[in-house]
Amino acid sequence: MHDFKVTPKHDLSWFIKWTASIIILIGMLLTSASIEPYNMMFHLIGVVGWLCVGLLWHDRALIFINAVALFIFASGILRFYMVSI
Repeated sequence: MHDFKVTPKHDLSWFIKWTASIIILIGMLLTSASIEPYNMMFHLIGVVGWLCVGLLWHDRALIFINAVALFIFASGILRFYMVSI
């Protein structure tokens, strides 16, 4: 049997990644129910969590995708409130 490297278990990154994943799933549920802007807010919180995980793991792909997602969701929230004024 081979010893494969696995992601850390029960450390700070483990807690953040599972919390962020659940928050993103809530954002998806809110999106499917067309509940705006709360869907984008949950997604934003979730991608910030995954961005933190990427930084803790020094994983450039996670950092890149979640930094871009952060910008997209923040822009969407800003646009929602600018149009509402």
